[in-house]
Amino acid sequence: MIELIPAIDIIEGKCVRLAKGDYSQKTVYADDPVAMALQFEEAGVQRLHVVDLDGAKSRHIVNVEVLRKLARETKLTIDFGGGIKTDEDIEKAFDSGASMVTVGSVAVTQPERFAHWMEKYGDSRMILGADVRNGKISINGWLEDSEEDLLPFLRRYIDMGVTNVLCTEISRDGMLQGPAICLYQEVMKAYPSLHLIASGGVSSEEDIEALDAAGIPAVVFGKAYYEGRIDLKKIVERNSIKQ
Repeated sequence: MIELIPAIDIIEGKCVRLAKGDYSQKTVYADDPVAMALQFEEAGVQRLHVVDLDGAKSRHIVNVEVLRKLARETKLTIDFGGGIKTDEDIEKAFDSGASMVTVGSVAVTQPERFAHWMEKYGDSRMILGADVRNGKISINGWLEDSEEDLLPFLRRYIDMGVTNVLCTEISRDGMLQGPAICLYQEVMKAYPSLHLIASGGVSSEEDIEALDAAGIPAVVFGKAYYEGRIDLKKIVERNSIKQ
């Protein structure tokens, strides 16, 4: 049974989606992220992935008030990412209602800080963001590519105690062309105990079923829902029957 995690990406307080992480290719789907989150909650999901795209670009949390409202007005378990660069940022995220945080850039540029956060907050509250473009980890809102290769990067942090990884294939993100199942299978083959969250490219319920059949533990999706390609209540019910 695959874990279903809808996503809300935020720019200027609004619910948006980008294409391949390109800020110039932005579509606004809702003015009120809380109303969207309540739709997800009503459909029966328990978890929400929130990305502060303004924060990712600015390199510090920007949309903290949206996070506070989401935490206050829903019962969803929120994992939050985007712009978490400092101790103040991560504390602000947790204090504002995030149950977990997704951190990618710091793991590349400040590994000692990431290790400190792992020790302080524990692996259950830390999600390693591993966003991939041409086999390399991208950072800072996908505006820069590092020299880090995916599997060795994951190995280093799994050895440190990381158990949760959100992996986005950037070339698929927001394109509705199907997820990079082979990439995720490669990761799971290398690290079978990992709680891998696949992200990018989901275009239909069939894509989610294919990820489930491939043994991928969890999936993040957004645009497919906003474009009416996914009946969320139906796939939540189908997943419940599998339990």
